[in-house]
Amino acid sequence: MTTALKLPDTFNPETYLISKRTENGLFHESRAGASFAEQLLSNGTPEDIDLAHQVLDATLNCQELHQDDPHYGNFMWMAEDDVVDDLNAVQFILERLIPMMIRHRNLLSDAMQNRVLTAIRLGLDEIRRLDVSVAYSNITALDIVNTCLGGELLDDTEIANRGYQKLIDWMAFTDQHGTFREANSPTYTRVIINALKRIIDLVEHNPTRIRAETLVARLGISVALHIHRGTGRWAGPHSRAYHPTVVAETDPEIELIQEWLAEGHLPSWVADLLEYPQEPFEITETADSSVQGAITSYLSDSFCLGLSSREYGDQSNALIVHYVREGAERPGIMYTRYLMNDKWLGDFYHATDRTKSRNLIEEGKFYGIQQGARAIALYTPQNMRHCASAKAAFIFTQREYIDEIWIGEQRINSLPASISEGQTVVIGSGDVYIAIRPLTRTDKGRNAPIRLVEKEDDLVLEIYNYLGSEKRFWELQPEWSFFQGHPQCGVYIEIANRQDYPDSKAFVDTISQGSLTDSTEAPFTYDGKSKRLWTIEYERDGQTIGIEVDLMRWELQRRWTQAGNLPWYMLESPIAKQNRSGEVRVGDATLTCGKESAWLYANPDTKRWVAGYHGQEATPIKLSLPEVDIEIEKMGTGTILWDKGELSINAIGLEGEPRITPR
Repeated sequence: MTTALKLPDTFNPETYLISKRTENGLFHESRAGASFAEQLLSNGTPEDIDLAHQVLDATLNCQELHQDDPHYGNFMWMAEDDVVDDLNAVQFILERLIPMMIRHRNLLSDAMQNRVLTAIRLGLDEIRRLDVSVAYSNITALDIVNTCLGGELLDDTEIANRGYQKLIDWMAFTDQHGTFREANSPTYTRVIINALKRIIDLVEHNPTRIRAETLVARLGISVALHIHRGTGRWAGPHSRAYHPTVVAETDPEIELIQEWLAEGHLPSWVADLLEYPQEPFEITETADSSVQGAITSYLSDSFCLGLSSREYGDQSNALIVHYVREGAERPGIMYTRYLMNDKWLGDFYHATDRTKSRNLIEEGKFYGIQQGARAIALYTPQNMRHCASAKAAFIFTQREYIDEIWIGEQRINSLPASISEGQTVVIGSGDVYIAIRPLTRTDKGRNAPIRLVEKEDDLVLEIYNYLGSEKRFWELQPEWSFFQGHPQCGVYIEIANRQDYPDSKAFVDTISQGSLTDSTEAPFTYDGKSKRLWTIEYERDGQTIGIEVDLMRWELQRRWTQAGNLPWYMLESPIAKQNRSGEVRVGDATLTCGKESAWLYANPDTKRWVAGYHGQEATPIKLSLPEVDIEIEKMGTGTILWDKGELSINAIGLEGEPRITPR
């Protein structure tokens, strides 16, 4: 017999909402109310249903109902708010209310049903007016699920059709590049996966369901490939991540992926990727080629290194390392930030939770290149017009677990410690050595330091562009008459398995055998069009990485390896690839299709191959595998699965019977 849902400790019986007490007072988040109401009706005892009416009443009282308000139909993020501040609130509320009504509306009184349906319609009108850009991935996903399911719930074809089309537009935008604009985000990929699962489970429109399933399959490959087997963490770089995730205070993300697999959020074959690789490998994806945005991750048994070609906003992890650290409660992590005025954790507030933020906001512009365990990372401040300090920070978590600190050939036993120009810093911790060599650095003051310090529980390498009295920097304003380029701040970084070297000196000696070029063109006062190039290249053992940036506009000019200039790969890895060429090859498998976005996953060990085609028009498809050729007369968006000799096709516009020919 079902018993009433156990009330959470944070439930406030006076407000009928979930509460949160902070140093600023007691607050009640409206989306938590919507989620709790959904849980109550899902449990469905008479006590739950009665309480759900009270919770829904309190939640709906958070809706903006002034018809002359520009956000009429949206919701206050907190019940204590008197205006709509976070425009995304309506998405998170309706994401709960609409599925709740599809599944459980008959448990509500007629009056409450009408009230909830009216609130949903008003909310959908606001979502239509906002019409979020498809580049804002997680909110686009919520727009789609709310509009598709909301339109079907209200029996309003105009609303539903808008949702169906938004999914097509989102896929078309993503397929110009590779992965979602909010790339590889532990926080926001979760929002996308959950939204797509709701569409798959509840949408009535079959083409929309197939598109959602195709997207989930493609996203599942990316997610699983980024789970580092040694630590169980989600390898970087991350377009957006909150601090508890950044420093691994949350549960290992491998547990989330296993939960998604168990609950059917991801196709079952995605589990194979959690067992790969048996040796180090690299995965590269492009989130937005129009802004030169790509991500690269290198995963080995002992560590993973991830780097973005550029920053993705103030919550991004443009460069992050996870590594195995036996005996510690969490894996080792090194991540980067550019910081103004020596900010640190808790120095500012998050707009929506009224608590001191545990996020360390990125305040720099970043460009980088990575090949395997080597990378070049370049920073400049977003705005250094008026400040007392500006620095790049390379942050090693949990100082107590760092075994060795070297500057050049000197072992460091006490902090702070200064680093001279040209010296290499080596950190030995857990299973890795991490070597960092500062590159050309602009000092906008008097002897701005490069130093290692202990900050709270962390070890931090600080590379300052300025440290001194608060002042205005006239010469750093491009529109003024003194500008000669953005400040330079960057490093060459390399990671190694600690067991591969007898000591840190041997590691540094190996790095020193390479050739490092770091050149900057002479300064000049900006004329509005000329470039001033900063060029860095490192070469060793026949492998080269290089990057060039224009300091006048802070624009990436090119990135290259020994093979030449790097293209913007949609998806490149040893077992999965994506392109728009009409042919995708992985090992002995080839997918031949129309020149639209298509991908192929090949795992001969498990005898599974999966192909995805994203073209809107049906086209002939051929999948050539080691033992068979599979020919399809025509199909549109969808997937093809060959699993131990069994064929499954899930596609829009499928024509004819597939022909399977042994090879």
